[in-house]
Amino acid sequence: MTATAGPQADLGARRIAEAFAAYNGEFRAITRRAPQRFDARDWHGSQQDAVERIELYDNWVNRTVAAMRAGLGEYALDRALWSQMRQRFHGRTSGLPDAAFARTFFSSVSRRVFGTVGVDPELEFVGGDLDPLEGAGEAPETHVYINRGSVELVVEDLLGDVKLRAPWIAFDKSVHNVALEITRRLRSALPAGIDVDAVLHHVEILRPLFFQSTRAYVVGQVVAAGARLPLLLALQNTERGLFVDTVMLDEDELSIVFGFTRSYFHADLERVVEAVVFLRQLLPRKPLSELFTVLGRARQGKAERYLEIVRHLQQSTDLFAHAPGERGLVMVCFTLPSLDVVFKLIRDRFPPVKTVLRQDVLDKYKFVFRHDRAGRLVDAQEFKRVRLPRSRFTPELVEELLAETAETVHIDGDDLVFDHMYIERRMVPLNLYLRDAAPAAADKAVVDYGQAIRDLALSNIFAGDLLLKNFGVTRHGRVIFYDYDELCQVTDCRFRDMPEADNDEDEMRGESWCYVAENDVFPETFLNFLSFTDAQRELFRRTHGDLLDAAFWRGIQKRVREGAILEVLPYRPRRAVSSLG
Repeated sequence: MTATAGPQADLGARRIAEAFAAYNGEFRAITRRAPQRFDARDWHGSQQDAVERIELYDNWVNRTVAAMRAGLGEYALDRALWSQMRQRFHGRTSGLPDAAFARTFFSSVSRRVFGTVGVDPELEFVGGDLDPLEGAGEAPETHVYINRGSVELVVEDLLGDVKLRAPWIAFDKSVHNVALEITRRLRSALPAGIDVDAVLHHVEILRPLFFQSTRAYVVGQVVAAGARLPLLLALQNTERGLFVDTVMLDEDELSIVFGFTRSYFHADLERVVEAVVFLRQLLPRKPLSELFTVLGRARQGKAERYLEIVRHLQQSTDLFAHAPGERGLVMVCFTLPSLDVVFKLIRDRFPPVKTVLRQDVLDKYKFVFRHDRAGRLVDAQEFKRVRLPRSRFTPELVEELLAETAETVHIDGDDLVFDHMYIERRMVPLNLYLRDAAPAAADKAVVDYGQAIRDLALSNIFAGDLLLKNFGVTRHGRVIFYDYDELCQVTDCRFRDMPEADNDEDEMRGESWCYVAENDVFPETFLNFLSFTDAQRELFRRTHGDLLDAAFWRGIQKRVREGAILEVLPYRPRRAVSSLG
C-alpha cells in the first residue's frame, strides 16, 4: 500500500457514499410517482415504475464498480486499501438513517470487485455492522387520531387526511362502512357489553400511503382498552372517484397483502427501519427480511435473509437434507428442517424430456423477479458464492450436489461453496398436501389451485407445467407456483381446441396423432395429467371448468394485447358498491 492510501481510501469511501446517495435519491424519486400514477389511474405507468425501481440497484452497483476500477487503476484490487475504505465508509454512515442500507451497498460493490466467496469481513460489512434495526427507536412517521367521542369521528378524521387528488365517492358512506367494520371487530375482541365508542383510544397510521398495483393502502393499528388490532384500508380509484374497497383488521389478512408472493410496495419512507419496526408490531410472525423486501428494499432484505440463515445455523444442529417432494428434473432442492426456506440449484444437465437450457432457467427467474407476481409466484432471492459448512449436510445430499451440480458446487476445506443458488420460502408441495390433508382442506386447496392458474393467467403468466408437485401450499392455505423452468407468457402460447380424431385408431395412439408446435397448448387435456381423485377432478370442473376451454385463454390473450389491466387482488372486496352512490 502506498503513502497515498489514506487519501485514496477517503476518496474511495466518499465516491461510494455519493453513489449510494444518488441511488437512494433515484429510488425515492420513482417511489414518489406512485400517488400521481394512482390519481391518474395510470396503471401501465405504475408497472413501468415497478420494473425501473427493481433494476435500479444492480444498475448503480455496476456503475459504481466500473467507476472504482477506473478511479483506483492498479490499486483496484488492493485489499489493504479497500479495508481502509471500509473503515472510512463506516465512519461516514454511523448515525445516518438506515445505515445498514448504505453498508450493504458498499458490500455489494466490494464483493463484485473481488468476486468474494462467502464473507470477507475485511472488505465488506458483516454481523453487527449490518444490523437492519440500527438506529431504530425514534418515532416512526405516523399520525395518531385520538378518539373524539366515537369510532366514526376518528375514521372521519383519518379519511379526511388522505392526500389524494381523486374525489371521494360518497365520503360519508365510506366513513360509515369503515367505522362499522372496526366496531364489529372490536366487539368480537372485547367482553360482551363493552361500549366500543368509549374504550377506543386512538388509531395510529403510518404517514405515507402504500401503493401496490391498482390500490393504495392506509396502514396502521386500532388501539382500545383491552385490544389492539392491525388496520389496513384498501383504496380504489375508478372513473367515478375514490372509495374504500375493503377493511382488514386481521393479522393473517395483512400478512397476505405484505406477502412474499406479491409485488413490492411504493411508499416514500424517510426512515425505512422505523416503518419496519411498526409493521413488525402488526405482523410479528413475518421475518425482517421479508418486511424490508416488500417495501422495495430487496437487496437489504436479501442481506438480512442471509444473516437470518447464519444466525439459525449457529443456534441449531439439524442437517441440510433433500426438500420434501418429488425429485426435480431441473433443480436440486434442499432445506434445513428447522428453517422455513428452501435452497434451489440448477442441475448441470437436464434429461431429454426437458428442452430448456440453463440460461433459459436463469432468464425465467429474472423475468419473475421483475413481473407482477399476482400473489401466486414465490419471490426467489438469487445468491452467489455462498459458503456453508459441509458437516451440516447429509451424506446423501452432498453426494447428489457433487454429482449433479458440480459446475456450481465445490468443496473448499471444510465448506461447500455454492457459486449460484436461489432461496425461497418453503411451502408444502401440493401433491403431498392433498395426500395428507383432511377432506375439507384438500377440497379448498383444489379450488385454490384452479384460482392460482386463473390469477397467473390474468397477469399474463402460463405456468407451463401444471403438475401438482410444482405448486406449494402456504401456512394461510394459499396455493403458490414455484417451478419456473417451463413458465411463459400467456401471449406467447397458442391455445388450441383438441381436433377430432379421424378414426378410433388415432385416438388410441400413445403419441400425438396431429401436428403439435412447441408453443401449442390444449387446455382440454389439463386434467389428464393431474393426480386428483375422481371427486377432486369433478370439483375442479365445477369451479374452474372454463380453464379447460381454449376460448378462455384466447380471451385473456385478447384483453392483454389490447392493454387491459386485469386485477388480481390480495383480498376479497367487502364493500357494497350500490351503496356508494
